[in-house]
Amino acid sequence: MPTEKTRFGLVDFVLIAALALLTAFVYYRLNEGLHYHWNWDLMPQYLLREDAGRWVPNLLLQGFLTTVRLSVWATLVAIVIGSCMALCRVSGKLFWRLIGRSYVELMRNLPPLVLVFIFYFFLSEQILAIIPLEDFVHHSGPQTRRMLEFFFAPPARFGEFVAAVITLGLYEGAYMTEIIRAGIISVEKGQWEASSALGLSWLQTMRHVVFPQATRQILPPLAGQLVSAIKDSAIVSVISIQELTFQGMELMAATYLTFEIWLTITALYFILTFSCSLAVRRLEVFMQRGYA
Repeated sequence: MPTEKTRFGLVDFVLIAALALLTAFVYYRLNEGLHYHWNWDLMPQYLLREDAGRWVPNLLLQGFLTTVRLSVWATLVAIVIGSCMALCRVSGKLFWRLIGRSYVELMRNLPPLVLVFIFYFFLSEQILAIIPLEDFVHHSGPQTRRMLEFFFAPPARFGEFVAAVITLGLYEGAYMTEIIRAGIISVEKGQWEASSALGLSWLQTMRHVVFPQATRQILPPLAGQLVSAIKDSAIVSVISIQELTFQGMELMAATYLTFEIWLTITALYFILTFSCSLAVRRLEVFMQRGYA
């Protein structure tokens, strides 16, 4: 079915003009009211720096890459947890439904900042101490350490990074659970009955029949939750994870370039979240075409 072309009406032009006027007013007040002196010339050096004749990421871009790593791993953990808890939520046994319901209600009704502190200062000391992650990192070879630093974090921050990923994964997993559960129960009852008539087991029905159909329903809210995970990653700055917000606060305290730094950080967050939204949208369109 052909999509209708987007047309700009009078209301759209009025809104754009109002936004432009608001931006000009804020800029004017910053210059005239606060007497703020803009200094954008210093910002490129905080994104990239020259090292041994080549350009490498500097503070802000390093924080941006850490945010990307945090968001990707936390989302993967959240999808795994959400899938397991969603299966518990739709299980025919009361015990598993109670486990899924308890997890969702507990995570959704706890502030994420409190969850970060609880997990980092208590659970990570008890659980992660059993797993010799830091010993493995410190005793691994140079190539392995470079790979771990590229995909995760520097060896000195590896434990904190894992704690932050698990914390974000647990928090986002509660919302993933409800998204996946809604996708599962959206599949028509006739599909379940047809699978049973064909002799498929419950797991085979979920794998071959239910999940492929539920994925199309899951993708749109999943994109919103991915964006939410990117924004929620700023919370772990309180445990000294050097992601984008943490690097911005450190840089602002050292340079006093308040508006330049935070506007740059805003642009970086927007680039990341908007790119993820576009990618999921393209995947959704591709899957709809394949289904058609």
